[in-house]
Amino acid sequence: MSKIADEVVTTRPQDELIAKLCSTLSGYLDADQIKDCVRAYEFGADAHTGQFRKSGEAYICHPVSVAIILAEMHMDASGIMAAILHDVIEDTPITKKELAKQFSQEVADLVDGVTKLTKIDGRSQTRAEAQAENVRKMFLAMGKDLRVILVKLADRLHNMQTLGVMPPEKKRRIARETLDIYGPIANRLGMSKIRHKLEELSFQAMYPTRHKVLSHAVKKSRGNRSKIIDTIEDTIKNRMEQASLNYEVSGREKNIYSIYQKMVQKKLSLSAIFDLYAFRIFCDNVDTCYRALGVIHNLYKPIPGRFKDYIALPKANGYQSLHTIVIGPYGSPLEIQIRTHEMHRMAESGIAAHWLYKSDEDKSEKFQARANEWLRDLLEIQKTAGDSLEFIDNLKIDLFPQEVFVFTPKGSIIKIPRGATIIDFAYAVHTDIGNACVSARIDKQLVPLQTKLENGMTVEIITATWARPNALWLNYVTTVKARSSIRNHLKHFKQQEAISLGRRLLDKELHTLHIQLESIEEKRIVALLKLMEMSSMDDLLEDIGLGNKMPFLIAKRLTQADINANIKLDDDDRLQQQTPLIIKGTEGMVITLAKCCRPIPGDSIIGYFNPGKGIVVHNHECRNHSVIRKKHTNWLDVEWSKDVVGDFPTEIRIEILNQRGALATIASTISNHGSNIENVTVVEQDDRTCVDLITLTVNDRTHLSRVMRRLKELSIVIKITRVKG
Repeated sequence: MSKIADEVVTTRPQDELIAKLCSTLSGYLDADQIKDCVRAYEFGADAHTGQFRKSGEAYICHPVSVAIILAEMHMDASGIMAAILHDVIEDTPITKKELAKQFSQEVADLVDGVTKLTKIDGRSQTRAEAQAENVRKMFLAMGKDLRVILVKLADRLHNMQTLGVMPPEKKRRIARETLDIYGPIANRLGMSKIRHKLEELSFQAMYPTRHKVLSHAVKKSRGNRSKIIDTIEDTIKNRMEQASLNYEVSGREKNIYSIYQKMVQKKLSLSAIFDLYAFRIFCDNVDTCYRALGVIHNLYKPIPGRFKDYIALPKANGYQSLHTIVIGPYGSPLEIQIRTHEMHRMAESGIAAHWLYKSDEDKSEKFQARANEWLRDLLEIQKTAGDSLEFIDNLKIDLFPQEVFVFTPKGSIIKIPRGATIIDFAYAVHTDIGNACVSARIDKQLVPLQTKLENGMTVEIITATWARPNALWLNYVTTVKARSSIRNHLKHFKQQEAISLGRRLLDKELHTLHIQLESIEEKRIVALLKLMEMSSMDDLLEDIGLGNKMPFLIAKRLTQADINANIKLDDDDRLQQQTPLIIKGTEGMVITLAKCCRPIPGDSIIGYFNPGKGIVVHNHECRNHSVIRKKHTNWLDVEWSKDVVGDFPTEIRIEILNQRGALATIASTISNHGSNIENVTVVEQDDRTCVDLITLTVNDRTHLSRVMRRLKELSIVIKITRVKG
């Protein structure tokens, strides 16, 4: 009876799987390490007792299958144990602390890195937010240990292989997530074998009918084309042997998903796609690869512009190969890839080559270094991302680059995405270079910063110590690093400006009360911060600078006997508050010159606090002036500094004769008097006259008066006035 029972037990799927796993592990791990993996299996099987997959099989079958996928990559023992236990924290009462105690901190950290978050900061979340936060968490863990992503990719691969029992809607959702995130990640890490499997399974899950029809059509055409493929392969072999080159030739059928993508992108039918097959030539060394390329180009005519040298200029994920498309013997395009055996192994396995090919330590270490560099950039980006959804958007941009190669003046090669600008290039060189760039030269010619870069350009960045990023740059940068660096700098810069302005405002109010901030006792400052629920004085000053706290009220609270008591206003408090704030108009992001009236130095001005944004300065003659004055708790008098310098935009309304060259004459006159035109808007126009609104930059009221006086002298000008809101 016991013998029969034993036979029944051994036929359980999980027992067959653990046996297969141990057999695979025995090829590269020692006996003690295999015992540890079996112990992890027993622990996981016990933890998942009573849990079943939708297919009806015991849940433990899934993590063991994931471990088998990793074992085939020769993953180390800790990685295998983490794969077996990867759902324990998420789906059972077992904690990370317990895992660390039972196995090791290393295994516990790996499992925790793969574990999904169940809730985010106690708040409700959409499915998109949950997915984004989980991916963000995974990347943080990847930054510490790359094995996290290998476990996750193997987990996703097995889930895709067992999607059959899922409802169609859930299949499509998981497949879309795989195509959007996990397939591109595998590609970015150089793991093309995993990537192709994920893409094929996702395509089948998302479009089962299309996949079935296309697979059948490709299979049907296979017999018709086999003779052609054999002929081409024999021809290549003969030429390679004539050249006395050591080689291997392999013809391969392109995967269904890549064929489908080509049909969609180029709007072609299957019969119109000739390059369903591609050939790979494997050589012993790099020199032979280039010699083989010469043989192929001598045999078949290459198509101009379709040759790519990824050996000299590897892809961002470390992929190396020569790619060429030639006209085959029957007049159809033929794709041929030429690479060394080592390059092929690395292309198939990517970062997994670190474990799979121990003999090629140098090659695998390069892949590891590239992956780590990419992760460092992503981790830097995630620190500045506003939320997880923004991080996911940045990640998707980073995962789909079409690369352009440009050169520094010293000849170094910089890879940037197609469509990137000079600013993207500057940040790719170094964040400090990007922050300080003011102009650039392409091939020794000065060009605007928004210029898009193309292959082969030599770019020289010109920097200045006083320069800083401009918010307008965000309109034309394309790389994630540039965008996040600009946002981070502007955020920090605005914070520093707000603190500086807040200090000036508070000092001004305290001065009217005959007190200095430095003379106030520390305990009163601490009491104020506690009352305001602020952690530091800088936080309070920033809030004042951004208009969230009124400096006059803060000053009154600091000087009254009981700092916690309600504020009592004296009769002369309003007069004290009217002590003007001196401004230069170039303070930056926390003092804004209103666009409705465009005040310039020399104008009588007034300011009001715009919560969260700082101070907005208006002309006293602005149409909004009376409204601002009524809100007495929200406005303050401001004055221009005597030494104010700079270019300030203002607007004039000009009526001119509608004749050829009139506007050119106006523009020339304005330019000749040291002013620039920022914008021209046609307000009214008929056969005789034209009324324009012109935004121009001037130094002050006197400068504007000179320009307007000179314009009035022109015979084509009928009337000119300044627009003040």
